[in-house]
Amino acid sequence: EVQLVESGGGLVRAGGSLRLSCAASGFTVDGSAIGWFRQAPGKEREGVACVSIYNDDRTTYYADSAKGRFTIFIDNAKNSVHLQMNSLKPEDTAVYFCGASLWPLDRSAIAQPNRYDNWGQGTQVTVSS
Repeated sequence: EVQLVESGGGLVRAGGSLRLSCAASGFTVDGSAIGWFRQAPGKEREGVACVSIYNDDRTTYYADSAKGRFTIFIDNAKNSVHLQMNSLKPEDTAVYFCGASLWPLDRSAIAQPNRYDNWGQGTQVTVSS
């Protein structure tokens, strides 16, 4: 059974940092696509940072809003994925979800939520001004 368990959300002031973690089980992160998505009230779920690994090929995606501030990284030993978020802004406020596809995804698909069929429960990130 595939499970994704997120942790690390919370309340932080603008300019602060948070690290989100997603522990995966039931599949191996290496050989899949896994990433972080977020959904703010009244908005659609959007890709924030995703990575797809197939053999030695790695495809990484960052939303424009995340570039330079967020870093996604994999811990193969713990079969987990993490999102380091720095210089947080109030517009980063959302529920953040860890999503996984059991198959690698190419650059045209990696940021599309409908290509991911496994989701965690979500963790709230609130950035105050």
